[in-house]
Amino acid sequence: MEETRLLTDSREDLIYAANLIKSGKVVGIPTETVYGLGADASNPDAVKAVFAAKGRPADNPLIVHICSITTVKILAHDVPELFYRLAEKFWPGPLTMIVPKNKIVPYETSGGLETVGIRMPSHPVMRELIAMSGPIAAPSANISGYPSPTTAQHVLKDMNGKIPAIIDGGVCNFGVESTVICFDDRHTVRILRPGSITKEMLEEIADKVIVDSAIINDIQDGQKAMSPGMKYKHYSPAADVVIVEGDIESFCRFVGENNSDGCFCLVPDGDSEYRIPCSYRTYGADSRQQAHNLFARLRELDEMGARKVFVRPPSKDGVGLAVYNRLLRAAGFEVISL
Repeated sequence: MEETRLLTDSREDLIYAANLIKSGKVVGIPTETVYGLGADASNPDAVKAVFAAKGRPADNPLIVHICSITTVKILAHDVPELFYRLAEKFWPGPLTMIVPKNKIVPYETSGGLETVGIRMPSHPVMRELIAMSGPIAAPSANISGYPSPTTAQHVLKDMNGKIPAIIDGGVCNFGVESTVICFDDRHTVRILRPGSITKEMLEEIADKVIVDSAIINDIQDGQKAMSPGMKYKHYSPAADVVIVEGDIESFCRFVGENNSDGCFCLVPDGDSEYRIPCSYRTYGADSRQQAHNLFARLRELDEMGARKVFVRPPSKDGVGLAVYNRLLRAAGFEVISL
């Protein structure tokens, strides 16, 4: 394939991108969460091309992105009333809801499952593109296992020559993927992947909200992943990431005792007041800043030649749970408690 073309968000470029998608091609697309690899959600061959570009196993489900609530009935059946109440509150926005799929959604898109994850993004460029092309199936636009891209340049680095085009829609607002939920029953929501729509926010609408154990634990061998981000090592730079839990003094002491060539730290902004005994980067003063910055910082550490990265994790409250979840998978669940 020729070098990947970087598109603007002009109407002319969006028409070009929409025609690529309708013809079965894969396009790098901006959303408010992270950049995605977009393909026609109803085209099995196009979806296979997404997996080929990522180097991703085909048993991981993709999220179908829509721009109108009326599309839900085309894609899914037996949709609970709670789905529509949550959609009214949080759509357009970073919430994906899993429901039983209709036949129009191929198994290639659903990862072999009888369900489909549906989301209505709030990014205006993405919404305009969907209106032109129809529903778009998309995972994050990174090489499988690598940190998700939050700029078009991140996508270009990973996908140049693998896809025909990338739409540059600016830096992603949230920086971590959408919250993914399913429905245990008509009144109960289960969070499968945490994001910027938090448990507390969902509890304003749903009678009961459960946080799935797979958010902070690896899923069992042979278990089907209902949501993207539940299976395989994810979000990981080339460097070896290790989460180190403990107060800042203990953290600094541990790093000093385990410092070596290529050792870096990733810490919250306030930790920079302490004498950290190796090179470090900060990733935000609060959980929303940390979510926005995390993947970019992990990519920067690779560019700096990091071999090992000791991370002081965020609070697990609110959006912090999403950041902690991404770090756990980036670290392959390697956690040291001091």
